[in-house]
Amino acid sequence: MFLSHPPQAIQPTCYTVNFLPRSSSKPPSYSVAFYNHSTTSAAGAKISNNHLIQSLCKEGNLKQALRLLSQEPSPPSQQTYELLILCCGRRSSLPDALRVHRHILDNGSDQDPFLATKLIGMYSDLGSVDYARKVFDKTRKRTIYVWNALFRALTLAGHGEEVLGLYWKMNRIGVESDRFTYTYVLKACVTSECTADHLAKGKEIHAHLTRRGYNSHVYIMTTLLDMYARFGCVDYASNVFNGMPVRNVVSWSAMIACYAKNGKAFEALKTFREMMTETEDSSPNSVTMVSVLQACASLAALEQGRLIHGYILRRGLDSILPVISALVTMYGRCGRLEVGQRVFDRMRERDVVSWNSLISSYGVHGYGRKAIEIFEEMLANGASPTPVTFVSVLGACSHEGLVEEGKRLFESMSRDHGIKPQVEHYACMVDLLGRANRLEEAAKMVQDMRTEPGPKVWGSLLGSCRIHGNVELAERASKRLFALEPKNAGNYVLLADIYAEAQMWNKVKKVKKLLEYRGLQKLPGRCWMEVGRKMYSFVSVDEFNPLMEQIHALLVKLAEDMKEKGYIPQTKGVLYDLETEEKERIVLGHSEKLALAFGLTNTAKGEPIRITKNLRLCEDCHLFTKFISKFMEKEILVRDVNRFHRFKNGVCSCGDYW
Repeated sequence: MFLSHPPQAIQPTCYTVNFLPRSSSKPPSYSVAFYNHSTTSAAGAKISNNHLIQSLCKEGNLKQALRLLSQEPSPPSQQTYELLILCCGRRSSLPDALRVHRHILDNGSDQDPFLATKLIGMYSDLGSVDYARKVFDKTRKRTIYVWNALFRALTLAGHGEEVLGLYWKMNRIGVESDRFTYTYVLKACVTSECTADHLAKGKEIHAHLTRRGYNSHVYIMTTLLDMYARFGCVDYASNVFNGMPVRNVVSWSAMIACYAKNGKAFEALKTFREMMTETEDSSPNSVTMVSVLQACASLAALEQGRLIHGYILRRGLDSILPVISALVTMYGRCGRLEVGQRVFDRMRERDVVSWNSLISSYGVHGYGRKAIEIFEEMLANGASPTPVTFVSVLGACSHEGLVEEGKRLFESMSRDHGIKPQVEHYACMVDLLGRANRLEEAAKMVQDMRTEPGPKVWGSLLGSCRIHGNVELAERASKRLFALEPKNAGNYVLLADIYAEAQMWNKVKKVKKLLEYRGLQKLPGRCWMEVGRKMYSFVSVDEFNPLMEQIHALLVKLAEDMKEKGYIPQTKGVLYDLETEEKERIVLGHSEKLALAFGLTNTAKGEPIRITKNLRLCEDCHLFTKFISKFMEKEILVRDVNRFHRFKNGVCSCGDYW
């Protein structure tokens, strides 16, 4: 770093620079000679300090590098500016970044596309997207790298709409996209609210990249797959995945996550098995395992989950917080709450997601008071709640009917934690009040909302009307739901259920005609259960199941036996004005009864039956299962769309409050 010059020609300024050995707590100081702006060689030429500035930047000595920069007699090199920019980003120093930028402007280097690209990236890393825009706007020669830098900055800042607008502009002026462009603009489609318009633009980008031959690039296609997954377009995502000539662990993980998050848990586990058997160089990572555990939780596939837990331990992934939090949730959703608690207790460190997982697990089992206790323990341990925390704890209050406690927690959100209640929180409160038969209070809360309640809130109100048979309020709620979600068949069926219970058959027929007119079909009831590490699926009135005749025969016999012991079929929810015997035949074909009969014949004595259902458990299935648990001496766990029901000795853990 020393330059050889005749001693008489130079008077060096000496600075002390600490080169920090990583292993030393007291690093030695070294005197480094460099030359200030007045330094000249023997021939009178000024000396550049580019190399020393670069060395200082590499060592992280930004302040000293900037002092030297201010004394630099000639414009620094492109590499020097690049290192200064990178150092500003690493040090998270916006004032220093602006100082370097000003120096670039003063030296006339601001039109260098390479430096413009670096400046945009620096401002993005510093969270100053407005400065990034200004750099882009003032750059006259915009290479694809300059465009990509701004696309990245805007996408990370959540300005997806702006990215898409600039992308179309770039295409119009003839700038050719590269693989990074497509990655950023596809991500931009889902950074804003996922609307039909954004999906259409995503499909158009898909067409662009296909025409330009990028449909075999693994990173672009994985991003495309993820975009379709976030829009819930599982078939599109699956087609992209199946058409990929090369897949990596990110591709496999994205497809598994797509299935797990879009109600295709069976397919998620199947894809995971394919990943394990068909690939040698794509070992599952922590992201993969979180999605697989979510799939196990969705199906209450306890044995599958245990196998995955063993794999996690063997791979040493049990120290990764998202994985352990997913394990807590999985055991809770599979009915083994005590195991989930043990996993949580053994965690060396916990984040808010870990606490949320445990609170949610107790909530879905109906233990509202315990969920509140854990929430308070979380606060005592210094963890700050998130909006998700309050969704979990308010849901737990709803399942146990803790109205006053729920109201207190709701009020504490903004008062104590600075969290503005969102639509999801209002939906929880409406559900809490509605289940407790405080429907007028629930309706007033909806009326007093400052924002549009949306489908979740109105859906909670309609569900409460279904529980308590309030026809007038149900009609008000359904009118809003039909306008907000005209294609959601569940809302029509729920209203028809309410009319049927009130024996208003003419109105039931009108709702059915409306369903038919709009080309909608009721979502069929479906149940899953795990037996011998295999998953079985049951659909109401499943004519394609070869075991159906045997199962139906067993159900008929069980129903007759239970009637002798006091069981009276609950048929008021049948949407047909039929004879009682015919209604009983219909409810006997419900998917949970089919799964229950299968479980009785395929599980060992003393082994619990675990069933997962995609809809709310109906009154008749709930009563039927209580009788079976008592007279067949069998513990039965049923998880419906709302909560867990643990049947034992003729009693359900929900206390008939669900």
